Amino acid sequence: MERSFLTIAAGENNDALRALSAPARVEILRLLCAKGPMNINDIARTLSLPQSTVATGIQILEDARLVDSQLAKARKGNQKICSAIYSEILISFEESAAQRANNIIEVEMPVGLYTSCDVHAPCGLCSTESVIGPLDVPDYFLDPQRMQAGLVWFGRGYVEYKFPNNAKVLNKDIRAIEFSLELSSEVPGTNPDWPSDITLWVNGMAIGTWTSPGDYGDKRGAFTPAWWKLEGSQYGTMKTWRISTRGTFIDGIAASNVTLSDLALAQHSSIRLRVGIAENAGHTGGVNIFGRGFGNHGRDIIMRLHV
Repeated sequence: MERSFLTIAAGENNDALRALSAPARVEILRLLCAKGPMNINDIARTLSLPQSTVATGIQILEDARLVDSQLAKARKGNQKICSAIYSEILISFEESAAQRANNIIEVEMPVGLYTSCDVHAPCGLCSTESVIGPLDVPDYFLDPQRMQAGLVWFGRGYVEYKFPNNAKVLNKDIRAIEFSLELSSEVPGTNPDWPSDITLWVNGMAIGTWTSPGDYGDKRGAFTPAWWKLEGSQYGTMKTWRISTRGTFIDGIAASNVTLSDLALAQHSSIRLRVGIAENAGHTGGVNIFGRGFGNHGRDIIMRLHV
């Protein structure tokens, strides 16, 4: 599981504190952090708990926003796939903790809602219901149906998204900006040994490159629809780019010297995020971008403004 943190100020977020008061619910969180997304039957079997106890516990954890659940198709009907939202939870008695927790503006952008693109085959779009349009036809990437996409892939090029700069609207200063998205390489079929240098650009500036090891199809993604062929891309890795006054970091590891001041965020009403393969990339293994209804996380592209 990717490391993510929640700070709870004592006296606030009582729903989360109550959710953590039962040992069984704590064990459910511990299991989901260790094993990743699971359905209720698997959780109950692994922890040797009644299914009813697990179902009730999951509901309480959902209400406290400690667990995220998505419905996925099963052999008979639907099943609920549960994921822990945070890998670490800190209870703080500092007065400033609540203020720090509230100073985050989050926007989730559907993977198909890009505003411009320049992609090359192999490429395609897919909703949770079916493939969108013909495969390997770059011109189709501008069709309005792209807004339904939960999976986007291409061999070379980029897609670009335009996020609202809500910090400017609220007249707040940005201390850091984060982008989180689930990614993998792209190859016809699958190949776990297929490296690809995937780069992010913000407002036209390259902020950092992550080399994806491969295109994963060894098992079905936790949220990937059952009809999607097993020999296709199934899931990726959730990666987070963070830009602050100190530079840019990918999952906490320094990636470039680009800082907030280089992005001139206060001068623009929007924040443009480009995802793709640079022309001078050493590994041109393409990219899969997994959104809601696909992959192991079931979330679209997330932007967080720390203000």
